Amino acid sequence: METVLVTGANRGIGLGFVKYYLDRGNRVIATYRDTQSSTELIQMTKDHDRLESLALDVSSEGSLVDFRNQLGNRPIDIFINNAGVYGPRNSTFDNVDEKNWVPVLQVNAIAPLILTQLIIENLRQSSVKKLVYITSKMGSINDNKGGGSYVYRSSKAALNAVVKSISVDLADEGMRVALLHPGWVRTDMGGPNGLIDIKTSVTGMTKVIDGLEQTSSGGFYNYDGAEIPW
Repeated sequence: METVLVTGANRGIGLGFVKYYLDRGNRVIATYRDTQSSTELIQMTKDHDRLESLALDVSSEGSLVDFRNQLGNRPIDIFINNAGVYGPRNSTFDNVDEKNWVPVLQVNAIAPLILTQLIIENLRQSSVKKLVYITSKMGSINDNKGGGSYVYRSSKAALNAVVKSISVDLADEGMRVALLHPGWVRTDMGGPNGLIDIKTSVTGMTKVIDGLEQTSSGGFYNYDGAEIPW
C-alpha cells in the first residue's frame, strides 16, 4: 500500500487529493495549518484508519522541523506539495512592496525546498519516489501576456526553477519529479468563476502522477497532461 503525503490538505485541491487517494486504497498523510479551517479533514481522519492528519505551517521553520520529527522513518511514496497562497490580489505595478511580497515567496517557493530537504530520507525509502509540486501557469514566463500579478507570478516562477533543479539533482536516485498546473479551479483561491471543478482537476493530475516516469521527470504539466512552456 503506497503512502501519499499531501500538504495544504484541509480544503480545495489538497482535500480533493486526500479523498481521491483514500478512495483508491492508499494510506494518506495530510497536513493542515490550523484546526479552525480543517474541520472536514479532521473528521475524515476519525472516520478513516488509513488517514493521518498532522499540523504543519510551512511558513514556520520550527513547524517544518517538528513535522519531520513526527514523520519519523516512515517511507513516503508520493509527495504532493500543494500548500500555497495567492497573496495580495492587487499586486499591480506601483503597488508591490517587500512586506506583501516576501511572505508569499516564503510559502510558495522557499518552503517547498526546505520541506523536501527535511523529508528526503523518507522518500529515499520508497521504491516509487514521486515528488509533485502544485504550481500555476501564471508562473510561466512564456504564457505571461497580461502582466501584473507580480507577487503570485514571481513566486510560482521561482518554484518552477527550484523544482527543476530538484529534478536534476535527484535524478540519479531515481526520483521522479513534476510541476503540475491544476487548471483554473473553482476553489477559495480560484474563485467561483473557475473553469473546472476540484474532482476534474484532481482526477487529471493523478493520471499525470501515475504516468510519471524518469524520462518525463522535471516537466511542467497541465492537469490534462499537456506540457506547459516555461
